Amino acid sequence: MSMIRRNRLFTLPVPLMMMLLFMVSCWRQPAVVDKTAAEILGDPACQAISFGGYRGITRDIQPTLPQLKEDMKILSAMGIKLLRTYNVHHAEAANLLEAIRQLKAEDPRFEMYVMLGAWIDCKNAFTDLPDRIRNVESDQNAVEMARAVELAQQYPEVVKIIAVGNEAMVHWAWDYYVEPAIILKWVNYLQELKKEGALPATLWVTSSDNFASWGGGGSEYHKEELNALIKAVDFLSVHTYPMHDTHYNPAFWVVPESQEHLSDMEKIDSAMYRALDYALSQVESVNAYMQSLGVEKPIHIGETGWATISEGNYGDGDSRATDEYKSAYYYKLVREWTNREGMTCFWFEAFDEQWKDAANPLGSENHFGLINLQGQAKYAIWDLVDQGVFNGLTRDGQPITKTFNGDREAMMQTVKAPPSEAEFPVAQP
Repeated sequence: MSMIRRNRLFTLPVPLMMMLLFMVSCWRQPAVVDKTAAEILGDPACQAISFGGYRGITRDIQPTLPQLKEDMKILSAMGIKLLRTYNVHHAEAANLLEAIRQLKAEDPRFEMYVMLGAWIDCKNAFTDLPDRIRNVESDQNAVEMARAVELAQQYPEVVKIIAVGNEAMVHWAWDYYVEPAIILKWVNYLQELKKEGALPATLWVTSSDNFASWGGGGSEYHKEELNALIKAVDFLSVHTYPMHDTHYNPAFWVVPESQEHLSDMEKIDSAMYRALDYALSQVESVNAYMQSLGVEKPIHIGETGWATISEGNYGDGDSRATDEYKSAYYYKLVREWTNREGMTCFWFEAFDEQWKDAANPLGSENHFGLINLQGQAKYAIWDLVDQGVFNGLTRDGQPITKTFNGDREAMMQTVKAPPSEAEFPVAQP
């Protein structure tokens, strides 16, 4: 009977046979995965990270398309599905979007989205010119915004969010600081483009800034323009960095007198929980200010991270905050917290980038990545190496291995307990 059926199939007219084969092939083709910002943000299945693919000591050396595709495969293997970038005036952003599009074309199940950053600064930013003024913006801002819009229109399946500015409103960003009114101007511009249909209505707009800039700091930040900005964005992208404040505001970090009897490891673990509480308090201060305005908007973590090396403010000669153990501990605590609360967290950052402090190889800014420039996974993700998620993947020809050759005891030799109150008297109230 089966032979008869097969013979009958073979006698079908050729056009009908071709139609059947086409229908079968279409049925087997997986559907392209595409989500909106509203669906991505807050979903623990869509982990987020800040991304820069620069390998060299200067951004004049742009990562190539093959290098960016290599990076995307590594991050995808880690469960990352949302990236944050910082500007569009370098080729990296456009090349990244193209790399993601090509990977999606090669495998429709490949899923990666981008919060596209548009850099905003003041006139004569990063100069010593006397007319560098915070309430007059750079002419380059309009060029930057036009390019961001162009890329969002060109890659709507990838660009799901545009972030206007990066730490541009916080007062210590004196090199390029702008008033909230300038950020508000460009946020309103993008929101109007959405209404006109020039940008997708589902694209979300925000600004990514320090918690203080979002109203969580002192009253000097509480301006009508900020209030209007909070009402204009689709969500608040908030930065919190307990690691930096282990030096600048160390009261939460130093070992209190009541814990001096603990072992070094107990002191470290206790300090990491205090660091998490510190981050929570900063985010809650933003939420409290927003609610005081009668506004309800989602809050997501636009940046937080913990460097693994520092010869300066966070190293052994100062707050003793930077090493792979503490970075891994904070990474675990933050991921658990944000997953539990339904907040997206853009961990800073995916890979070490040495251009950020090129004159100082041991500067902390060069060492925030989860993977270093030798293709070695730091302690925070050693478990992913053990699980084999990087099998067959390389970065610049190097397989993903572990730092310290996977020797935990050697890694722990670099770990120091935080200083005591007696050692850090600045922490005293």
